[in-house]
Amino acid sequence: MKTIGLLGGMSWESTTGYYRAINEGVRARLGGLHSAKIVMHSVDFAPLEKLQHAGDWDGAATMLCEAALSVQHGGADFLLICTNTMHKVAAPIEDAIDIPLLHIADATAEELVKHGITRVGLLGTGFTMAEDFYKGRIRDKYGIEVLVPDENDRSLVHRVIYDELCLGKVEDASRQEFLRIIADLSAQSAEAVILGCTEIGMLVGQSDTAVRLFDTTAIHSAKAVDWALSD
Repeated sequence: MKTIGLLGGMSWESTTGYYRAINEGVRARLGGLHSAKIVMHSVDFAPLEKLQHAGDWDGAATMLCEAALSVQHGGADFLLICTNTMHKVAAPIEDAIDIPLLHIADATAEELVKHGITRVGLLGTGFTMAEDFYKGRIRDKYGIEVLVPDENDRSLVHRVIYDELCLGKVEDASRQEFLRIIADLSAQSAEAVILGCTEIGMLVGQSDTAVRLFDTTAIHSAKAVDWALSD
């Protein structure tokens, strides 16, 4: 079994989901008392969040490159960045380390392709929905059209992520707003919707809507198990 490297803490609420899903996946595959071999560096999210909103992505990259190197030096065979947004600085992180990076957008897009999805909605932080580092990768590498909510709804989704979900708050009123936005994307001919922030699965799940959902935390974790148990 390979050792999985996790770069987490962004926020720790979703990183706990990664830890559980990966260990449950290994146990399901191997049985008994088996669990995953994991090296994790969990950052303090507060200073990183300030860099995000100040637009200091070089500073954020420097912080995460140092953390990624600590994961590599701890013996990890490959790395997961346990957040969608910080894949904005995936390239400098890949340049800084000698182990492979399991990119969350690739893992997600491969699942979309597997299910024949060619037009998908995307929910995430304002950075993920508005910029091209994530949706552009899915579009350009996999030929999938990506739809995002309008500006007002992007602001709502971003606020709920940072002011509620990252603080462990799950509010029913916010759930209803997210379900409305998901329905709107479906009405625009989205065949499915990506839960493109690792905290969104805390708020909405497949049992809440008839629209097909692709939870990036679950997908990324499952792909990590595949890599860990592959030859």
